[in-house]
Formats: sequence, structure tokens, C-alpha cells
Amino acid sequence: MSRLDELNVPQREAVTTTEGPVLVLAGAGSGKTRVITYRIGHLIDQKVRAEKILAVSFTNKAAEEMKERVEKLVGTRLGRAVNLSTYHALGLEILKVEKRALGMQSGFTIYDASDQLGLIRELCKRIVVDDDRRFDAKAILFRISRAKNAFVSPEEYKEKIRIDDEYDLIAADLYPKYQAALRGFHAFDFDDLLTETVRLFLERPEVLAKWQARFQYVMVDEYQDTNRAQFLLLEQLVALHKNVCVVGDDDQSIYGWRGAEATHILEFDKQFPGAKIIRLEENYRSTPGILAAANAVIVNNTKRHGKVLWTQNRPGEKLKLVVADDAEGEARFVAEEIDLLAATRGYKLADFAVLYRSNLQSRALEEALRTQRIQHRVVGGTAFFDRKEVKDAIAYLKLALNPRDEISLRRVINYPARGIGPLTLQRLADHAQSHGVTLYDACTHARTHSLFDAVPRAADAVEIEDLGDKSKAAVTAFCDLIDHGRSLLAPATGLRQACKEFLVAAGIEDELRGAGGSALVAERRLQNLEGLLDSIQRFEEREARDLGGFLHRLTLQSQDDDEEDTDAVTLVTLHGAKGLEYPVVFLVGMEEELLPHKRTLYPQGPEAQNAVIDLGEERRLLYVGITRARQLLYLCRACNRSSRATARPRTASRFLAEIPPELCEARLAWKPPVVSAEDADAFARASLEKLFKMTE
Repeated sequence: MSRLDELNVPQREAVTTTEGPVLVLAGAGSGKTRVITYRIGHLIDQKVRAEKILAVSFTNKAAEEMKERVEKLVGTRLGRAVNLSTYHALGLEILKVEKRALGMQSGFTIYDASDQLGLIRELCKRIVVDDDRRFDAKAILFRISRAKNAFVSPEEYKEKIRIDDEYDLIAADLYPKYQAALRGFHAFDFDDLLTETVRLFLERPEVLAKWQARFQYVMVDEYQDTNRAQFLLLEQLVALHKNVCVVGDDDQSIYGWRGAEATHILEFDKQFPGAKIIRLEENYRSTPGILAAANAVIVNNTKRHGKVLWTQNRPGEKLKLVVADDAEGEARFVAEEIDLLAATRGYKLADFAVLYRSNLQSRALEEALRTQRIQHRVVGGTAFFDRKEVKDAIAYLKLALNPRDEISLRRVINYPARGIGPLTLQRLADHAQSHGVTLYDACTHARTHSLFDAVPRAADAVEIEDLGDKSKAAVTAFCDLIDHGRSLLAPATGLRQACKEFLVAAGIEDELRGAGGSALVAERRLQNLEGLLDSIQRFEEREARDLGGFLHRLTLQSQDDDEEDTDAVTLVTLHGAKGLEYPVVFLVGMEEELLPHKRTLYPQGPEAQNAVIDLGEERRLLYVGITRARQLLYLCRACNRSSRATARPRTASRFLAEIPPELCEARLAWKPPVVSAEDADAFARASLEKLFKMTE
């Protein structure tokens, strides 16, 4: 049987249409990777030399997967001769070969993210006289990177910035200095691998002609994610022969925030006249109901290539629309439902994914899964209880309960900075070891006085003579702080407030606000602290006013999380879920200001007043989330969410109203205020109707 017989009709057309520009609109789950690899195999069958073929993907993982598939199709020797790479790897290869054309006699270095940030910080010190630490190097680098990916020069960038944005101003100042420093170091960053290649081709036509002759057939995967610099590189490479095939889905264009331009796939036929457009609409992944919901949502976007996903898969269950009282109830429902499905229907934990719009939503989910003792992993982010500000706060609480906890003590003794440096700490540790006492005992020996009558300085405490007065004062203040925390945590009521007061006294909140960096990052970290306090409050309400019990449970559950077990529930953002699929998907936070996100609904900055609300990318995010599900899909929302211990009512996402009611069934995550089964059914139906009308 011919390989072509394994393909459906549109797939076969995409594989065999080898000459001229081709746009393959590959809907979710329609077999786009198969099309690319079979197209490479077909070109080789047609006697095209393997080294004349170039296929570009966006990630190393996708490129490696394509390599494996191609080698299975055409054999190892021919498969390895095909040029399969990412855009950045392609740029690096070209720059290495053409280093002399770049004016570099020797080699060059590639700066990774940490190298880039280090250079930005060093340049910041040179131009910011008062306090260079108040600027977030990542935020500056992000702006420079966006400019590079849009192929905007330092001179052009200065003309585009907002003069009332401090970060835009400093980025405009640093951009040319940053580029000059890189060249002085004979170094490129990742963005340069694209922009410098494009610039080289523009300035040296003979170099471009050589690479055009080398790559006579070019394919690009995930074309909807292409930024300006990538497009220019592709346009240059194929300008001579026009044999370019791009595969993508404009309905899954969700990376506009990092420079991707959906116009490249939307206007492909204008940029490459005479292009043939082929639609892959048969889905091999999901049930008909899930696809019907995805189609019903995405059709409301006006700027798109029309296509309708369909499948020959068997009918599945209806979508579950879940309404919870609050975020904790939503998370508890997810955990209990996973437990139930795993126990009764044979699913493995790895079959489940929980998707959310913002990393801030993961805290309640992690806590509920921990409580249910369900193994889970957070993809593309740090688990809530592993975030630095949360671990710092927990260390303070542990130390207040148990001053002998040396690990916690070492973590926070000089955080925030209080003048207890490494030398002072070493002298305290030496004293503790030589006198057979704990490190905290050594701190109390260095204490000059006590603010608490109940904790007098021990009369027989040995003086630490090699500590200066400033160090002794700093250690004294630290001991007073820990004693203060112990006294706050002693009463029998109000555990959350007591912990809050202690952490405020420790200075963590002030440190996060004033440590430099963007206000958004600081606010997220402060919200994480509030999330920890909310967890403590719920533990107190459910079980007892027992901070030790709460911390012990955290420790035990963390040990469970560390077990080497790949069978785990996946927690991942909608952005991080692209390209993945799971038998069962829970999409949580289906509310206004979460999905669609409040930054879309309420634009910030000077242009906000005249900004047009663009819901297109938010709707595409939901479309991506829906099409990750193969068998079961839960769309969950809460009627209330707490922020800083205050419950705020939530409105159902407008996108829910776009899903036909007949595709769904209502589920309530709490017991309705009714008694009979008939009344319960009626209550569920009424809730579903309200859900679609957004009147709850």
C-alpha cells in the first residue's frame, strides 16, 4: 500500500501539492505533523535531494519528533540529510557559516537568558544614578526582545515608545547600548540569530542567493505563531523558487503578547500570490460534542479563515458545566471528580488535565489535590507552595513555632536584609558548635537585651566576643521578631490575622513592594502571600486553630509530591496546553475577568480610553482549551472568588453563552437548597439557563 493511501483526501492534496506557495489550514487534531512528514517523504520519492528540503518548527521537541518520523519513513541516511530545525537553529547555522561576511574572523558566543539579564543589569548601573535596582531587568529585556522580533531598530524604537512609560524610556536608552555591548563581546542573543540573519541577507544579496539555492523546498509548522523577523527570514529564503508550504491554524494563534502576528497566516495569499489553500477539518482526537462546542465558540471571531471541525469518532458524553460557590469549592469538585473517575472508570491520573488562564488560579487546585492526596504536577510554572515568597513566609512561621529549626532560621535570618551577613552567621554557627547549643541559642547569646520580659536573656549565656555592636543589634532585633511572632500565634483565635501581623512585622510585604521590578510582579507575589493566608484560614475553619498541624500537613504532602511517579494530574495554563491532549480536561475559571482576562476587558495605560476591546485572542485561548479534550470536558466557574480575604461575586464568562445548551449538562458543586430529586433536577436546569444568560 502506498503511503498516500494512509491519508484522507485533503491531507493527500497537501502532501502532493509540492510546487508554489501552499497554506495548509490544519484544525486541532487534524494530523498536521503527519502532513509535514509525509510531504517530506513524498518529495524524496519524487527524487528531490534530501538536503534541498528545509522544515522549520518552533520548538526543539517538535523538530526532534519530526526527525524521528521522517527517518522511519525514508530511512536514517536520507532522514538525517533533511534540514529539520527551529528558526533559531537555522539562524545559528547560517551565521556560523557566514561569520566572515559578518566581519567576524573568529567565532562568537551565544548569550542565554541569564547572560542577557546580567548584561542588562550591568548597563542599568551605568545609566541609573539613584537606584538601579528599582528596575526589573526582565521587563526591560522583554521590551528590547519584542522590538527585535518585530525587526524594529534601536532608532525606530525610540520613535515608537510612550514617553510616560518609564520602562519604555529606559529600554529605548539601553537598546543601542545593549546591542553595542553584544557586538563588543562578539556575542549574539537568541533574537539576534533571526534579526542578524535577516540583516545579513538584506545587505549581502550574494549570501542570500547561496542559501536560496540550498533550500529549494521549505515547510513551516505552527505558522500562526510567526513573528515579523521570522516572516522576513522565510520571505527571503523562498523569494526565488516560491516553493513554500506553511501549516498552521489561525484559530490557535494565542501568542500575540510575545510578538506573534496572526496577519501572517490570515494574509498568506496576499503575501504569496497564487497560493493554494487547503483545509484539514477532520479531527481524530475529540468527540463530536466537544468539536461542536469548539466550532460554536470560534465562529464568533470575525478575522479568521473559515473552517469547521468534524470527526468520525463515536458520540461521547455531554460537556459538564459546573457551578461552584467559590474557588475552593471549584477546586474541591475537580479533585473529588478526578478521584471518582479514576476509581470507577479506569482512568490513570496522567489522563487528567486542569487548565486555567492565570497561574494565580493554581493555588486552590494544588491545595485541593494535596488534600485528596492526588499526585499532580504543575507544567510551565512553579508549584504554589514552592514559590519563593511562600517558602519564605512558611519558614518564618515554622521558626516562630520551633526556633530550633535551623534550616528555616538560615533561610530568613537576613531576609529581608537586616545586617546579618555571611560572616556574622558563620560566627554564630561557630559559637553554636563550640558550645553545643542550637544556632538560635547562639543568636540569643548575642542578644544585648529583650523587648519581652517573658524571654529574659539567660544569665549564664556565653558572650560572643567577636561580634560587633551593629551585628549584635541586628541579631537582637531578629530574636525580638521571632519572640513577637510566638506571642502573636499563642492566642486561641484569629490564626490568619496573627500570621498576617507576624509576616508584616517581618517585613516581607515591604520587601516585595520595594525590591525593584515591575509593579505587576510585586502584586502577584503579594497575592501569593494572601493565598497562603487564605489556606491557613480554611484549615482553621475546617479542622482547628493549629498552625503546626497545617505546616506538618504541607511537609507530608510535599514529600508525597517528590515521589518519582509519572502518573500525575497535569496543571497547566491555557497557553502552556497548546499542542497537548488529554482524555479528560477540566477548564476552570470560566468567568469574566479571568476568561476573557481583565487586561483584555480593561486595557491599561494612556491609550486605554481609546482602546478597542479585542476578544479574539481570548476566544482562541478557549478554543485551544476545548480542543485539548478527547473524551470528557468540564467547564467550571465559581459564583464568588476571594481576594485579600474578601469574597467578590463573579459573572459567568460571556463565552459560555456561545455554546449551544443542548451540548451541555449542568453540575452543581454544592448541595442545592432543595430536598426532592425532582426539585434538584429543576434546580440544575434553572441554573443552566441562568448560566447561559449570565444572570447568576
